[in-house]
Amino acid sequence: MERLPYQVTPQAAAYDGVRLPVSVLLDNVRSMYNVGAFFRTADGAGMERLYLSGITAHPPKRAITKTALGAEERVAWEYAWDPAPFVESLRAGGYEIAAIETSLHSVDVFDWEPRFPVCVIFGHEVEGIRPEILSLADTHVRIPMLGGKHSLNVATAGGVVLYELLRKYRRMLEAAGSSEAGRRLQRTTLA
Repeated sequence: MERLPYQVTPQAAAYDGVRLPVSVLLDNVRSMYNVGAFFRTADGAGMERLYLSGITAHPPKRAITKTALGAEERVAWEYAWDPAPFVESLRAGGYEIAAIETSLHSVDVFDWEPRFPVCVIFGHEVEGIRPEILSLADTHVRIPMLGGKHSLNVATAGGVVLYELLRKYRRMLEAAGSSEAGRRLQRTTLA
C-alpha cells in the first residue's frame, strides 16, 4: 500500500487556505523531545505560533530536530524567559487564554467551547503550569483521564488538544457556511 501525503487527498481541499487561529505557550517544558513533538504537531494542525518560555529549550537543538523532523523551520516561534508578556500581548489581541491543567475550575476539553483565537498553555511535565501563569488563564481545560494515571505526556496532551481545536474550528466554519473555507468544508464533508 502506497502512503500518500494528506495534502494530495480529496479531503485536504477542504482545508485550503485554512489556518488554525491557535497559538501554544510552552512554559518550563523540560524535555527537548517534547518540544520537538510540539513543533511537529503545530505544523500538522496548521496552527499559528509556538511561544517558548522558562527552561523550555528552543531551536537550534539536535534533540528538538530529532522529533520535529524539520517542523521547527516551518512553524513560527518566539522565546522569552518570562511568559507573562506573551500572555498579556495575546490577550490584548483578543485571544482566549486557556491553561491545559486539571484544576477545580477545569472544563472537559470535549465540552469546551473555545473563543477563537486561542492560546493554550502547557507546563512542566511533572509540576504542571506554574501558579502565577495559571492565574493568567481565562479558562482551565482538562483531558479526561479514565485510568489510574492523572495526566498524559505533555506532547501527547498537546496533540489531543490541538486536533480537538482543529475539529471544533472546522465545525465552526461549516456552521458559518458563508466563508469560502466553510463552503469547501461543507462540500467535502457532504461528498
